[in-house]
Amino acid sequence: MTAPLSLLTVHAHPDDEASKGASTVAKYKAEGVRTTLVCCTGGEAGDILNPAMDTPEVRSRIDEVRRDELALAAQLIGYDRVVMLGYRDSGMPDTPDNADPRCFARADFDEAVGRLVEVIRTERPQVIITYADDQEGYPHPDHLQVHDISLPAFEAAGDPDAFPELGAPWQPQKLYYVVWSRARMLATHAKFTELGLESPFTEQWFERPSQDHRITTKVPTDGYQDVRLEALLAHATQVDPASPFWFGLPREVSRQIHPFDDYILAKSLVDLPPYDAEHPETDLFAGLRP
Repeated sequence: MTAPLSLLTVHAHPDDEASKGASTVAKYKAEGVRTTLVCCTGGEAGDILNPAMDTPEVRSRIDEVRRDELALAAQLIGYDRVVMLGYRDSGMPDTPDNADPRCFARADFDEAVGRLVEVIRTERPQVIITYADDQEGYPHPDHLQVHDISLPAFEAAGDPDAFPELGAPWQPQKLYYVVWSRARMLATHAKFTELGLESPFTEQWFERPSQDHRITTKVPTDGYQDVRLEALLAHATQVDPASPFWFGLPREVSRQIHPFDDYILAKSLVDLPPYDAEHPETDLFAGLRP
């Protein structure tokens, strides 16, 4: 009997699940795919970026607020289950948060891999989405750690000799890196300019290394782009509704700019054609559907 289709995403902090691949998850949820979010930290060290939420009362219970925001965003996206991996936000290097022994960046590596393996064996996803091996554009310690634990967990989950106490082996078939493509940024920047608006994409954005040449997969997100924006708004402490970065263009305009989510197929146990940016795959479950 073929196992039901299942998708698992691994993210570092509350709000990452909204900014990276939310439209893809909503699309697959609508198709009947089971969807699971693994959030590795509680986002406790993140700044409050919405002035309306920057109050003593919110700051005093930021852990609880961020959990509530994540729950609402996950509901809007359509996740069936949210799993907190149980680590504290590591903050940036050379900060007090980064020195906290409870933080994700200082976690025992094998233990962190094991926690993810247990979720994989429980949820039995064929497809996993995680972060890329090249995080030079935004080298947050937690983003680096997400990548670092995802690959060994992908391999260990199907190995009966690895973590035998954590459930029956289950081998995922495909692992993807979610990518914020240069093409998306350029197209968005061009639209701001065309409409006579100040673009939030400064020169600094385009100095970041591009991963576009590595993209293998472009998932059409027509009809699901607004899900990402609504999920972002659910993170009221971290997303300013007046932010031009997310909301500077009318929705009817932004929907047409880059109606895809971009991915790099990093590992596949399925025989597939040689996809690339010119001839991309369009379905994360290609080769896996009955």
